[in-house]
Amino acid sequence: MGVPKKASIQVVATNRKARYRYQIEDTLETGVSLKGSEVKSIRMGQISLAEGYIRFEGEQAYLCNVHIAPYKYDHSRGALDSRRTRKLLLHKAQIRRWMGRFQQKGFSVVPLQIYLKNGWAKLEIGLGRGKKGPDRREEIRRRETAREIRREFKGRLQV
Repeated sequence: MGVPKKASIQVVATNRKARYRYQIEDTLETGVSLKGSEVKSIRMGQISLAEGYIRFEGEQAYLCNVHIAPYKYDHSRGALDSRRTRKLLLHKAQIRRWMGRFQQKGFSVVPLQIYLKNGWAKLEIGLGRGKKGPDRREEIRRRETAREIRREFKGRLQV
């Protein structure tokens, strides 16, 4: 028995808007059903999660409205739609649990980041509650206060 290898993770894209628009309550790692040329595009970083969302139909979960640019070296005749719906690879129990929580008022399921883990494309999804205007302003205020404190301490350490 050897020592288990550490998973090598390479983050390809993050959805920064999701953390701004939603208060993320829970996260989950999922696989995504992709075509070969899509995986190659993801490896090159040609993906945008900004407007993506997760949709549940029956006992399946789908990734919608995520743009994966066509692989420029793919010369096959059947070009894929860059915003096509892609199936998420989850266990049925996970889908049921997330569907139940998603159906509560005010919750959304959004993609947070996509990364390569030991060569496989993985998607981190998050269950989030939408932030309202006052919540966003409070977060901005908190960030600015922390930044000012860091600046003040940095100035004191140099004197």
